[in-house]
Amino acid sequence: MDGLDTQRRRFLLGGAACIVAASLPKAAFALPLASGEPRELAMTSINTGEHLNVCYFNGQKYLEDELKLLNNLCRDHRRNVSTDMDEKLYDQLTAIYQQVGAKNPITMISGYRSPATNEMLRKNGGGQAKKSYHMTGQALDFYIEGVPLADIRNAARSLKAGGVGYYPNSGFVHIDTGPVRTW
Repeated sequence: MDGLDTQRRRFLLGGAACIVAASLPKAAFALPLASGEPRELAMTSINTGEHLNVCYFNGQKYLEDELKLLNNLCRDHRRNVSTDMDEKLYDQLTAIYQQVGAKNPITMISGYRSPATNEMLRKNGGGQAKKSYHMTGQALDFYIEGVPLADIRNAARSLKAGGVGYYPNSGFVHIDTGPVRTW
């Protein structure tokens, strides 16, 4: 009877794992990045003038020291505080960069925003969301010199990996790792 119970338990666990995997958002599997390939980002912060060119994924794992450098670049420059940004956000940026065939660095306008900074910007009429993904390290506003914003938006939308906001009058595209949606 023990052998049958073990088989049944394995079957049930395997079935449960399949159900969990099927219920995961498609965004978890959508990024067209070659597995086993290193991932690099070249980014500039428009607010601090800092520039970074790092390989943050070596083809097998995320590199903690390089992620810390990226997280620091994406910090709330008003309060000089950073957070651990969602690695999937960096993967989205890499996929977008590759899709549009960019040559120039990504220019980041806004990455992490502390709740205090977000509230200050909201009170000043900036249109920031009360529960912004910027406050959880899951959002980034950016452009790439020489690449039309519409091309960046279209590449981001094609990933189906989170939210995509298009702000042509302000000159940037917003991406986040929240639910798939566009505006």
